[in-house]
Amino acid sequence: MTSASLFRHRNFMLLFGADTISQIGTQISLLALPLVAVVALKASPLETGLLVAAETAAFLLVGLPAGVWVDRMARRRILLAADLVRGVLLASVPVSWWLGGLSMPQLYGVALGTGLATVFFDIAYQSYLPSLVSRDRLVDGNAKLEIVRTTAGVAGPAVGGGLVQLLTAPVAVLVDAISFLGSALFLGRIDATEQVPDRAGRRGLLKEIGEGLRFVAAHRILRMVAASTATGNFANGVFVAVEMIFLVRELRLVPGLVGLLFSAAAVGGLVGAVVVSRAARLVGSARLIWLSILVTQPFMFLVPLTEPGWRLGLFVVGSFMNSIGVVLYNVSQVSFRQAVTPERMLGRMNATMRFVVWGTLPLGGLAGGLLGEAFGARTTLWISAALTSLSAVPLLLSPLRGMRDLPDPETAET
Repeated sequence: MTSASLFRHRNFMLLFGADTISQIGTQISLLALPLVAVVALKASPLETGLLVAAETAAFLLVGLPAGVWVDRMARRRILLAADLVRGVLLASVPVSWWLGGLSMPQLYGVALGTGLATVFFDIAYQSYLPSLVSRDRLVDGNAKLEIVRTTAGVAGPAVGGGLVQLLTAPVAVLVDAISFLGSALFLGRIDATEQVPDRAGRRGLLKEIGEGLRFVAAHRILRMVAASTATGNFANGVFVAVEMIFLVRELRLVPGLVGLLFSAAAVGGLVGAVVVSRAARLVGSARLIWLSILVTQPFMFLVPLTEPGWRLGLFVVGSFMNSIGVVLYNVSQVSFRQAVTPERMLGRMNATMRFVVWGTLPLGGLAGGLLGEAFGARTTLWISAALTSLSAVPLLLSPLRGMRDLPDPETAET
């Protein structure tokens, strides 16, 4: 079966189309929402750090029970509901702005609410793909969907920066709200058969949460993947908390140029998505998990050296290489997780992993805000780069070093 065959797979292409629309809008909002805070509401570093924390705190609040619910329910319905909730919440931002009532507390509420919906969407999304494609096509399917995300990362910030500069940040957020509704239309047309577990097999919320925790904790490689990703996400939370302040206030860049910088950096993600399948065949799909971090993450030390003029290129190079590494790592480790987990455990496994690895993002956001207040944005970026490089350590201490490719669920080491 050729890699192009998934583009003739109706249900996969509907998921592909939904993801395309949603990801472009999301990338616009990722730029616009912090700019609403920084430019329109004059937010401080601590307030932007709190906004980052609010966006990701939902993984700590409901991450574990969400996995149980995803394993109990039809996953397509969860995806649809999550898209609709996010669309409505984001639409409230431009409405409040037009009425003159937009405030930081509302932005925190919108960020938290969309984060809650995203928890369910992301867990259901990663658990739904194996229902649409066979396990031997998971790397291919994840790679194609990663191309969507990284292409959106190239186009979205540039479009978002232009929209912010021409029409203001709240209007750019409205574009994202509309995109979620478009995504829901595509998801509604998927007709794949889902097997929802019988109610008689349920053992109680806490017991099923415990099963997911024990499955991940007992698996030597999943434990190390969780530790590595958690470290990297904490570092990313620190980075995101001060990134916009560094570019807008310290370097005094206009929103349009900020968007172009983000888009240029995101080209690295597109490169990673295009080459990930070939890289997995060349070096091994399991080996790629740790090699991707080891080679690319040290380039993040270039970012704090950024200055106006030609040294803006340092931000692009550092972020470009980081984006390549993140995509190679994410596709390979998510495919590994899907390959070694039984169907009935996918939701709880993904929820447990998300709880651990995304739960560090709000902590990183808070830490980044506090570090930014205490030491300034540039010093905080140095700290973030050092933490990012350390994320490879757990993987180098795991059995992944002796593996080349993804194992089968029956032979996977625990």
